[in-house]
Amino acid sequence: MDKEEAASPLRVGLIGYGLAGSVFHAPLITATEGLTLDTVVTSHPERRAQVHAEHGADMRTLATTDELFAGADALDLVVIASPNRTHVELARRALESGLPVVVDKPLAGTAAEAQQLASLAAERGLLLSAFHNRRWDNDFRTVRALLADGALGSEIRRFESRYERWRPELKGGWRESGDPAEVGGLLYDLGSHLVDQALALFGPATSVYAESDVRRSGAQADDDSFIALTHANGVHSHLWMSAVAAQLGPRFRVLGSEAAYVKDGIDPQEAALRAGARPSPGERWGVEPESAWGTLGDLEARRPVPTLDGEYPAYYAGIASALHEGTPPPVTALEAVATIRVLEAARTSAAESRVVTTDLG
Repeated sequence: MDKEEAASPLRVGLIGYGLAGSVFHAPLITATEGLTLDTVVTSHPERRAQVHAEHGADMRTLATTDELFAGADALDLVVIASPNRTHVELARRALESGLPVVVDKPLAGTAAEAQQLASLAAERGLLLSAFHNRRWDNDFRTVRALLADGALGSEIRRFESRYERWRPELKGGWRESGDPAEVGGLLYDLGSHLVDQALALFGPATSVYAESDVRRSGAQADDDSFIALTHANGVHSHLWMSAVAAQLGPRFRVLGSEAAYVKDGIDPQEAALRAGARPSPGERWGVEPESAWGTLGDLEARRPVPTLDGEYPAYYAGIASALHEGTPPPVTALEAVATIRVLEAARTSAAESRVVTTDLG
């Protein structure tokens, strides 16, 4: 890429304008220097109207992905924020059209499919990244910093992480479908974030044990699941995801040889984006009040730890850098494959009531 090309904003085509596309991807793309939202694909007339209301009457909208790929030469990046069942096909079409791709998590429904996409991207010399934005949650960034500083001691003995909700009534839609083709359920939804975070902190897992249940009346997909990982470095990760938690456990509880860190609550960035707030250069983003800070210490003494600011904009800044300058993407395709491999093992473990110890690398 020459200097003139590097200075030009990369034209992004966004497929899907539901929750992921409208709340996460479109706002973060438009806030990123070096990227410009060029085209949005959605078949829903109401969502096309929403695109124009939020991004201007001149924003190009298309009704089908066929139209997008027919004009692939006019784009520099495709972002796939459509339902999970479409991720593999659309990512493959994008790569075969010569376009770098960002795919909302999970990258695919199976590790084999994810690996095929990763191999195709490598063969074509194209970027392929999964949108594991929760690596830039404020609380996760704080945990990472505490581990880097050795604040919990030389040994981490257990990492506990939860995404829990109280949703006793079904909402409907593909995320709650029991059809395997939909890749629904909490294991692949919230579990994708939890597993990715654990692997990012502690490296590959050597064994997986899981419990996965369908609790709500009329539900078809898992809505209350647990995963226990043993990492190659000896750390144990215990991960909970639930839609039926009438009282929520701590978001993080990290137990070290000298201290523990406990953090309640949830990162504020999604709520801010849903409410229409947008990150802006030079202004703080993802800020948490002191009343929400976690604590570090033991039974005799503990202190509040300022929560680092959330940093969702860093993901697309990393994508822009990777495409402009050739730096590694913020989440690699192989990292996304590893996460799905663990999720597959968790599904097998829950179905067969056993620990899975192979093919987790």
